[in-house]
Amino acid sequence: PYELEEAIGEIEGVRKGCVAVFGNADPTSGTEKLVVLAESRSRDPGMLANLRERIINRSVDILGMPPDEVVLAPPHTVLKTSSGKIRREASRELYAQGRIGQPPRAVWWQLVRLAAGGLAQQARHSLRLAASTAYAGACWLLFGLLALTMGPVACVLPSARSRWRVARLAARLLARLTGTGIIVHGLDRLHTKAPLILVANHQSYLDSLILMAALPLRFSFVAKAELARQTVLRHALARLDVVFVERFDFKQAVDDARRLTELAAAGRSLCFFAEGTIWRMPGLHPFHMGAFLVAADNGMEVVPITIRGTRTNLRSESWFPRPGQVHLFIGPRLRGEGVGWEAALSLRDRARQQILRHCGEPDLGGEES
Repeated sequence: PYELEEAIGEIEGVRKGCVAVFGNADPTSGTEKLVVLAESRSRDPGMLANLRERIINRSVDILGMPPDEVVLAPPHTVLKTSSGKIRREASRELYAQGRIGQPPRAVWWQLVRLAAGGLAQQARHSLRLAASTAYAGACWLLFGLLALTMGPVACVLPSARSRWRVARLAARLLARLTGTGIIVHGLDRLHTKAPLILVANHQSYLDSLILMAALPLRFSFVAKAELARQTVLRHALARLDVVFVERFDFKQAVDDARRLTELAAAGRSLCFFAEGTIWRMPGLHPFHMGAFLVAADNGMEVVPITIRGTRTNLRSESWFPRPGQVHLFIGPRLRGEGVGWEAALSLRDRARQQILRHCGEPDLGGEES
């Protein structure tokens, strides 16, 4: 284009050094067309028509073909660098936007547009923050109202089955009122009258509520003993048959394992979060052995349950729940081959593989921590 730009700049009536030749995509034909943009001081239609014809002829002389379009524009239309070089790409964009011949926008208007864009972005951010804060506040308000109204009812009912039904109803109401959809895959795998060992990954403090709301059978959660140190919480959880186990005192842990074995032998289904606790960062952590030893020693089937989505809805160390769906993937029931440590190890590895397959998070180690 340099030779053609210089040649056209020599034509009388064209401003020398104010010619840009570039290609521009033609949406009609799907090809690129050749455009000549030249400045001229003349506004006389006859003179402009004659000038356009001379530019076409000069293009044929040099390129052997006419340009697809000749645009004659007023002075200072062709964009240049501070050193006076033609900015072809910038001129092409000006042409593509249909702004050839329009007066340049004032600096103050550009500053206004820039400021308005920044204010609009800040406003959108503030609105998102306000909406998330309002949603979190509504969730905690609903949780408090349900805890105050249905919690005492669940605690005073004499029947364990009745207490469980009330607690499950509260969990389902909370999920529905907060817009938390729970999608369960493989629910038919729980259709058995025999007690089961349920083993789930642990993504959030919401996990217990989700399992209670979604699963049709009655079971006892196995929870860390630290929760029992709060008097009110200990009493409420104990009324829901939660079993507390010690994680750091070896002698107490042995006694707890014996107690779990007795409960399982008595026909109670137990639910373990095999990772032991929750972490803020995504990933499936090592599994503890307790659930699998109880299952192997009592000939009970293990049901691996994958929880997916609760980490996004409520992260660890966060008080701001977010809306979103939760998926539960119920795996096939697993039975140990024999009793003892080796049988429990096999159960652990098979259950963990099932959960890892569906959790959508990285594997952070398969051995017991």
